[in-house]
Amino acid sequence: MTQDEIIEMARQAGIVVTGEAIYTLCKLAVEKEREVVANWIMNKGFATGHGDSIVDLLDQLQWQIEEKEREACALICDAVTQDMSLGPLEKYRAAEIAKLIRARGQA
Repeated sequence: MTQDEIIEMARQAGIVVTGEAIYTLCKLAVEKEREVVANWIMNKGFATGHGDSIVDLLDQLQWQIEEKEREACALICDAVTQDMSLGPLEKYRAAEIAKLIRARGQA
């Protein structure tokens, strides 16, 4: 919701709009939107950390998704290392790839 939309809603409700009122209304709207985003993130099984803004929350969510994706890829490589139909070189390569994938999250 933009500041102009909030001001228009206040005017339509008969509220006298002053500089302080605009600031307060905008702050309340931003806090509410942040709460909505944080609740959505938590309902999807992710942590929200202590992000002060919606952008902070989305940055944290992106990091968590990338971490889960890396680990899923590394687990596939781990499974390849257990495949009895493969030779030692293929298993070694799969293990090294898993290490490299996991290392990307540490950089």
